[in-house]
Amino acid sequence: MDILPDILAPGLKLVVCGSAAGTRSAQVGAYYAGPGNQFWAMLHRTGITPALLRPQEFRTVIVHGVGLTDIVKKTFGSDLQLRAADFDGDGLRSRIESYEPAIFAFNGKRAASAFFGRPVEYGYQPGWDIGATRIFVAPSTSGAARKFWDEEIWRQVAEAASMIKATAYGSTTERIAANTESGR
Repeated sequence: MDILPDILAPGLKLVVCGSAAGTRSAQVGAYYAGPGNQFWAMLHRTGITPALLRPQEFRTVIVHGVGLTDIVKKTFGSDLQLRAADFDGDGLRSRIESYEPAIFAFNGKRAASAFFGRPVEYGYQPGWDIGATRIFVAPSTSGAARKFWDEEIWRQVAEAASMIKATAYGSTTERIAANTESGR
């Protein structure tokens, strides 16, 4: 069973992928719930969401054309606690190919490096697109990664996502959000 559900739909402008649910996120059942995590504030500051969302509102992010997933779905913990066998790169690639978001952003280098099987740099990953999906690697929003924080990369992700026209998610997000909130 997955620690946190994917928040995905066809045609999203942006999907953000972390390594795995952190301990606090797993405890409360919400993405990016750790007290020092800057994820929700960063989404708002960069204009990806018009309002500051709380971790418990994670299902509503889809209303803004944004999806959430992790490359590690079956366990939780910090990047230092995860084992190579925990990472499901094939499953993640399948989700990207299936849902075809316009922009896909890794929240941190660990998830991206595990996915690509190589060291990565921050920013757009030219030559590594998956179909029409543009791939970015952004600094982790975790409080534990504060020394690597650079909101400029997240601003680049936000700018790329802002250029995407509303597609299928605009007409279906309220239904999807309602279904995920009710557990369906």
